[in-house]
Amino acid sequence: MARSWMDAHQDDLEERYRAVRALSEALTAPLSDADATVQSMPDASPAKWHLAHTSWFFETFVLRDHVAGYRPFDARYAFLFNSYYEAEGPRHARPQRGMLTRPTLTEIRAYRAHVDAALIGALGMVPQEARALVTLGLQHEQQHQELLLTDLLHLFSCNPLEPALFNAPSAAPVDLPGPLHWIEGRQGLVEIGGDGRSGFAFDCEGPRHKAVLHPHALAHRPITNGEWIAFIEDGGYREPAHWLSDGWAWVQAEAIDSPLYWKQGEAGWSRFGLDGRQPVNPAAPVTHISLYEADAYASWAGARLPTEAEWESAAQNVAPVHGRLLDGAGCPRPLPAEPGAALTQMFGDVWEWTGSAYRPHPGFRAAAGAVGEYNGKFMSGQFVLKGGSAATPRGHVRASYRNFFYPHQRWQFTGLRLAKDL
Repeated sequence: MARSWMDAHQDDLEERYRAVRALSEALTAPLSDADATVQSMPDASPAKWHLAHTSWFFETFVLRDHVAGYRPFDARYAFLFNSYYEAEGPRHARPQRGMLTRPTLTEIRAYRAHVDAALIGALGMVPQEARALVTLGLQHEQQHQELLLTDLLHLFSCNPLEPALFNAPSAAPVDLPGPLHWIEGRQGLVEIGGDGRSGFAFDCEGPRHKAVLHPHALAHRPITNGEWIAFIEDGGYREPAHWLSDGWAWVQAEAIDSPLYWKQGEAGWSRFGLDGRQPVNPAAPVTHISLYEADAYASWAGARLPTEAEWESAAQNVAPVHGRLLDGAGCPRPLPAEPGAALTQMFGDVWEWTGSAYRPHPGFRAAAGAVGEYNGKFMSGQFVLKGGSAATPRGHVRASYRNFFYPHQRWQFTGLRLAKDL
């Protein structure tokens, strides 16, 4: 009988566990207790909470349920650091996570060390079901590593001093990319979705299934900051004809006139990033835009957003490892595309909005128990993004990966690639 992907990768589970957990520590090493405590908006969480919640996941679903005699680090943490698992009982309100001045960052790090020691010590004795949960927990922590960075970016942007989380040299200027090239996509029946046979896949990525694609083409690269400035200068934020009704209402209510973190001064446009405030690089992909903005730009450009199936079908033969993704605790930021006419930047740099709603694939069934709450219950009112960003940990993303956010949200590294009908 052939070994499954999971069976073949059990031997390096401890090594992967140590590496993922160490990256979370490295990303938060520059933070003060205050940096790690404050919550800048209800959609974001404090860094301290991310560190604790990911540990709570391992403590609850692996150590508590599968390791006899395990004693929780602090029984009160089950209430503080549960995120949304109704099956695990009541929890601290999400908008009030920034009120948790205690436990301290030092105490949270002690909690992580306690969980790490217990889990590593038990890893060779727990059943296969528990080891599968460890793998899920590592993927879960990688998601939180990206959220941690983007939540810190939003937090630091609220400080008038606009501090940089990472010291990074300004990106060297490069020539503006040439015009978009259009790459014709597959037509007819294609297979999309993850099945977990060749690597990990979240439940929402499957089942693998057939989809019908009509004649279409994708732009060979994402839209750049320079192209976005042209949209602004042509009145893109002032012309309702390009906007969905909800999007136009959002633009008016929130006085939106540019991507999040952009400012216009005497020297031109600047943007705030994890490297502080820097001039907008016109050759780099535009980021921190909502679905509403992406859709309006596509309308202005005489194009549209790709469907999830179109995007995934095009990316199936592209290796994610070549994308600009998070490697260690360096400064994540989208950078210009390499020259060429083939599909580029499908993975890394910026998440790409699709025009597809985040709904279940045909045949999807949520898992039983609390872990079944991980993805399925959020399949309402959100849209799918594909490809990962400069803040997505390397090795985490794949063609079938489904990120999802509400259409007004833009504090993630979100951009767009155009599509058109043929």
